[in-house]
Amino acid sequence: MPETPTAQAPAHVQVPAGVPVSVPGPVAGADAGRDEPVKLWLCPNDGLPPAVAGLLAAHWLDAQEQRTASRFLFERDRRQYLLAHTLVRRALALEAGLAEAELVIWRSARGRPFLRPAAGELPRGGAQLDFNLSHAGGYSLLGIVRRHRIGVDVERLEDRDERAITTIVRTFAAPEREWVERAAPGPDRDRRALRVWTLKEAYSKARGIGLGLPFDAFVFTLDDERGVRAFTPPADDTARPWRFVELEPVPGVLAAVAVPADAAQDPVLHLGYGFPGAARNSAASRCPGRWAAGRPRPSCEHRDHLQQASKTS
Repeated sequence: MPETPTAQAPAHVQVPAGVPVSVPGPVAGADAGRDEPVKLWLCPNDGLPPAVAGLLAAHWLDAQEQRTASRFLFERDRRQYLLAHTLVRRALALEAGLAEAELVIWRSARGRPFLRPAAGELPRGGAQLDFNLSHAGGYSLLGIVRRHRIGVDVERLEDRDERAITTIVRTFAAPEREWVERAAPGPDRDRRALRVWTLKEAYSKARGIGLGLPFDAFVFTLDDERGVRAFTPPADDTARPWRFVELEPVPGVLAAVAVPADAAQDPVLHLGYGFPGAARNSAASRCPGRWAAGRPRPSCEHRDHLQQASKTS
């Protein structure tokens, strides 16, 4: 879990007690990102009281985020958005060593958000942080890395009915459809469908393409229980390998992570639960282990499997 700064919040920001604001910390040096893990935060919608999330959002979110939040018709959707986007700014502030409201978030033509690169080093080292956000079923999942890209996705099994699952599976490549349909109808088949879906979402989001990439243009071969056995990339992405992680951090909540492979790094995964810095809600686990090639390998108490997917022809 990232360390919460002990410095006080700036005087012009009113923050509820128990939710500290990040302020710049010491410079960590040019090699700060060399051995950095992949960091994830899973936060339920009740990770912050609605009034607290609203107050933090009023001080931290930029004008575009504020406009987006005001457009939601249903209060539950607005609360989900505010929680998710205050989570992004809180976690990025801890990583960068900047105050939450100082972070400048850009968006690509396809809508993918980026943290504006620093002119020099960030206060806590490096010049780059990449992040990706997903939220569904009352949970927000945030992934943060240095030096390369990340994509994440989260889904809750009980949120998808039979019609929705059928629609999802129709977007898959033929081998994936066949693998899903070999499971018995009901929970087992739904789980297989959402495992494939979360991996596809994570990969396309890491590339910054989103739903612009046809989901039948690339293929995951999965272990029946958990783990990516092989990955056939789309025709425009054959030059680099990828790493994928499947998680079920909460029963019935499926998540996937995609990052480009880096032979120079032996990464670990850090998973935090709750809102960063809110001591009553936050917990974290360190998930060490090599990103194995071709087969799943258990790596922590969440029984996560980390592997580098082998490419098939």
